[in-house]
Amino acid sequence: MPLRTLVRSLGLCAALLGPGAARAQATPDVQGWLSDLVTRIDKADRARSDPSGAKARGTVTIRVQVAADGFVNRVFVERSSGSPDLDARALAAARSASPFTPPPPALLTRAGITELSFPLRLARRP
Repeated sequence: MPLRTLVRSLGLCAALLGPGAARAQATPDVQGWLSDLVTRIDKADRARSDPSGAKARGTVTIRVQVAADGFVNRVFVERSSGSPDLDARALAAARSASPFTPPPPALLTRAGITELSFPLRLARRP
């Protein structure tokens, strides 16, 4: 994923839900964790051999709920790309990238989760 795309994704990834999220967004720990999350999802997508949606490209906005241990509890499409195959590819990439490193404590709700929404730009795979 090009750095500009990653930085834009991180800016939009800041749609964290829960109390104190705005304060937590500015810390280096939070930015590093978000960067790692987006990078791992991108790498997981590129590593998959499943051909569904491989020729398509576009942007899918996904919502990911991550537990305190870094495992994905839920992931769903918040805004479709318009292609069911591409949407499925985004969900599969997010699931296969799990577990992530545990989220910074500042992002966790009392229930021990963090939830975020961000656009995932998927490129054509060879």
